[in-house]
Amino acid sequence: MTPSSLTVDPDCPAPTSAGERPGTREAQPRGLVALRRSIDTIDRATWDGLAARNPWTTPFSSWAYHRAWWDAYASTAHDESVVVVDPDRPDRPVAIVPLMHRHAVEPDDDATRSTIRHGHDRRLTPVAPRARTIYFGASYHADYATILADVAAFPDIARAVVGLLSQPAPASGNAAPWDVVDLRRLRCGDPAVDALEAAFTERAGETGWTVGVEREDVCPVVTLPEGADLDAYLATLPKKARHEIRRKVRRAEAAGELRLEDSADPLVDLDAFIDLHQKRWGELGLFPPTPGGDASRAFARRLFELVEPDGLRLAFLTVGGRRIAAGIHFETDDGYLYYNAGIDPDARDLSPGVVMIERYVRRAMAAGKRRLDFLRGDEPYKYEWGAVDEPIQRVLVRCPGQ
Repeated sequence: MTPSSLTVDPDCPAPTSAGERPGTREAQPRGLVALRRSIDTIDRATWDGLAARNPWTTPFSSWAYHRAWWDAYASTAHDESVVVVDPDRPDRPVAIVPLMHRHAVEPDDDATRSTIRHGHDRRLTPVAPRARTIYFGASYHADYATILADVAAFPDIARAVVGLLSQPAPASGNAAPWDVVDLRRLRCGDPAVDALEAAFTERAGETGWTVGVEREDVCPVVTLPEGADLDAYLATLPKKARHEIRRKVRRAEAAGELRLEDSADPLVDLDAFIDLHQKRWGELGLFPPTPGGDASRAFARRLFELVEPDGLRLAFLTVGGRRIAAGIHFETDDGYLYYNAGIDPDARDLSPGVVMIERYVRRAMAAGKRRLDFLRGDEPYKYEWGAVDEPIQRVLVRCPGQ
């Protein structure tokens, strides 16, 4: 299989109530009000409870993910999170929209590796480096984002948020005027896209904003055949791809007992993962001996401290007891999100990257999972496993002159 054309989007599912969780739909509230509230003031139960009402949320929308990100990267952005309430029940938020602001490019971004990035050959509308920009919270590292709320209320929530962003900046506090709203990582089909675009467009006539939606990147996803075994799945791949996978796995198995096992103590084993990651990526990796590498290590550690153990796992691939690769993945009801990996270059003759993914596929099928999400980026290896692009989108709003 080859990557999808970069100029033609795969079809999106209809942005309606498709996939809505039973029992979550309520009458749309009216007259909602958006308020700035730091993540420090929002408790975990409220945050995750609202996230659970939207079927488009992922582990990247969880309180734990955002809390870990702010604990590691607070110096690189300013928290602009928004809570939306019904004025008649102000103690019960109906939505959370995690936001932050910063310049599109800060002077120390090279050192901290904090610049928001997209696919290497995406031709997106550029934003001036010094533009004061509103993003979704944790956008540099999160692969997906959305509104945390009941989908049925999205239009009113979006209007409330846009109303707040339309107000002149107060003289004090952490609110800031903005030049650009650049909301990324929105999954194709997420009704938040239409709601946000419509709400910003409603104000564009009086504000002079330019409003648009662009494809930002792709997340290649493998859909595993229901009820099939590994051989049946491999049979769906092109002949050359399945032959190479089988050949490489057999060679690794011949070198010793082959195992993919979860770490019993990820916090203890995290340094071993980082070592494998850096061996593979070096200065291009996440954990070099720089301020940015320090922040990445703090972020990874906080993730394992805060995310529930059954939601985030660190696994090591061993051959004859020797660790040759490691992977970090999020687990959801229907699949795995393949978040990060590292391999030992000295074991390249055993094809640790291919073998580890093969073991992940085995594990997913044994657990009845249907999806293996490779997340952002169109690296060729993903398509060797039959992955199909699922686009992510960007809602871009620019003030006059931007």
